[in-house]
Amino acid sequence: MKKTTLRGMAAIAVLVTGLGTASAQESTNVVATEGDWTVFAAQNPKECWAVSPPKSTLNTQDGKEVEVTRGDIRLYVAYRPGQNGEVSFTGGYPFSPDSTVEVDVGGQKFNLFTEGESAWTGSPSDDQKLIGALRAGATAIITGRSSRGTTTKDTFSLSGVTAATNTAKERCQ
Repeated sequence: MKKTTLRGMAAIAVLVTGLGTASAQESTNVVATEGDWTVFAAQNPKECWAVSPPKSTLNTQDGKEVEVTRGDIRLYVAYRPGQNGEVSFTGGYPFSPDSTVEVDVGGQKFNLFTEGESAWTGSPSDDQKLIGALRAGATAIITGRSSRGTTTKDTFSLSGVTAATNTAKERCQ
């Protein structure tokens, strides 16, 4: 059940942010911008999320840097009434089947399960641990593997994540 809910949230968030950062910030769903993070809110169903694109990406295959085409790359923290937050990541490509994505925040490492182009933690307690690390960290480095064998490393700034997640959570209580 959680997987379906998260998949739906990721689809909504991708649709909203798929317009590109500039267009998404002009959307009527934007409620705040905090550092490198933007906060969105929707009413039906009621959900709010903080989202950020990466500051840098590195794509490699067989140890060599390669040029690849990727869709939107985003890190999300979503809130719904009665929930304490869910972390998800969209890599902009289909992940290798049965692979995991590693999130490294200041040496703390978390593994996310993948399905299609999205990745999530495995439980609400894992979400809370990762959200705590994001709020305490400076950068998050997310490493994944595409279905074509490309390794991707996306670096996200965590500047503003605490204020953005506070705003998202407060709006969706």
